[in-house]
Amino acid sequence: MKATLIGATGLIGESVLEALIEDSDFSDITILVRKSYESQSSKVKVRLVDFDNLDEFNAAIDPESTIFCAVGTTRQKVKGDMSKYRKVDYDIPVNAAVFGLKKNCKSFVLVSSIGADSKSSNFYTKLKGEVEDKISTLDYNSFHVFRPSLLLGNRKEFRFAEKLAQVLMTTFSFLIPKHYKAINAKHVGYAMKNAAKQNIKGKHIYTFKEIKDLAHN
Repeated sequence: MKATLIGATGLIGESVLEALIEDSDFSDITILVRKSYESQSSKVKVRLVDFDNLDEFNAAIDPESTIFCAVGTTRQKVKGDMSKYRKVDYDIPVNAAVFGLKKNCKSFVLVSSIGADSKSSNFYTKLKGEVEDKISTLDYNSFHVFRPSLLLGNRKEFRFAEKLAQVLMTTFSFLIPKHYKAINAKHVGYAMKNAAKQNIKGKHIYTFKEIKDLAHN
């Protein structure tokens, strides 16, 4: 199997990459990154991409690969510019999906969010829902959507609000509805890899329990 991974330097993306490298069924892994990146694995090909350059983006996707998209930004990174936010969280995954079809890719694996709904009044969950809706219209054999809640793990950048939420949600996890429980990013990454290996058609949505179960398959 071949994989194209977008978002390999993020919290979930790093776990997806780790899972793909460990799995002998994946012989070729292409990662699309904005900045230089070095991998110790001979299976990994690194392609520097300007995601605003659509021809370059299209050319970087490996033909007949499974596409994993774990890209995302924050309000802080885009300095509150919601148009820039949308360019990352909507344009990149949707363009990747469109280009993937041209490259005869059959499966798309997406990190979305709990509560994703294109009719939501919340900017973030509405945006995630719009991404899901758009990719759902494309002719993929299988579309796997992962909707984690708060992620546990060590990010490269410090996010105070997220760290506080992690402490509160783990301490009071028994009070939190199942779908909204915090989950380790590594579980999400391994579950995404395992989902890609399943020979099932259609759109499939995974939340806390499904992600935990699939991560250990």
